[in-house]
Amino acid sequence: MLKIATYNIHKGFSHFNRRVVLHELRDRLRELDADIVFLQEVQGEHTRHAERFHNYPGCAQHEFIAEEVWLHSVYGKNSVYEAGHHGNAILSRFPILKSLNMDVSAHRFESRGLLHCEIDLDGRRVHCLCAHFGLFAKGKRAQTAALIEYVRNGVPPDAPLIIAGDFNDWHNQMSRKMSGELGMHDVFHLHNGSPACSYPAALPLLRLDRIYVRGFTVSHCDVHVGGDWQRLSDHAALSAQLKSV
Repeated sequence: MLKIATYNIHKGFSHFNRRVVLHELRDRLRELDADIVFLQEVQGEHTRHAERFHNYPGCAQHEFIAEEVWLHSVYGKNSVYEAGHHGNAILSRFPILKSLNMDVSAHRFESRGLLHCEIDLDGRRVHCLCAHFGLFAKGKRAQTAALIEYVRNGVPPDAPLIIAGDFNDWHNQMSRKMSGELGMHDVFHLHNGSPACSYPAALPLLRLDRIYVRGFTVSHCDVHVGGDWQRLSDHAALSAQLKSV
């Protein structure tokens, strides 16, 4: 059994960037006990946050979250600005054999990326892709096409594959393409009959986040809302229990 989770962590800040929530966020993620975690909006560096917030960690956010629990992690820098940069990250309890970050930005106003890892799952290679797509329909169509092309060229068709992240796909236009072009299916659709609502975290109404799989069956899946979760990111975290086919 393999447990995975995906979460847009909003650069480690609460709503309206009022306070640092990385410590609570790390605690909640550790409670999920996931083997592989897909993170979006991860702050790789910001030179001013430590000056403004006494509890801001002294390392990259993915390193802070992964420390002592997920011994293997990679980060993909997407958006770069004067004070630092942010992007996607994958944390894993299993060795990461290879990683590649690809720029899939549709225009200069939204820097988006696709982070690909090959993970050694007890001798079996599992391909994992973490994605964060843009807000506008034209850009999302281009990013979906780039994702499909990348998988076709870069992932063996018989290899187990997980693609997770924030696709900003509230109209659920991706799922048909992912199924038809790549043979991949959303875990919540497989288990519950429809994709999960994940935004806003306080009262999820929109289906923005996804976990797509190929080569796995789904034993269980959850949307993590309410209680301590709603004081963290504006997105809800998703998790799934997978079993290899």
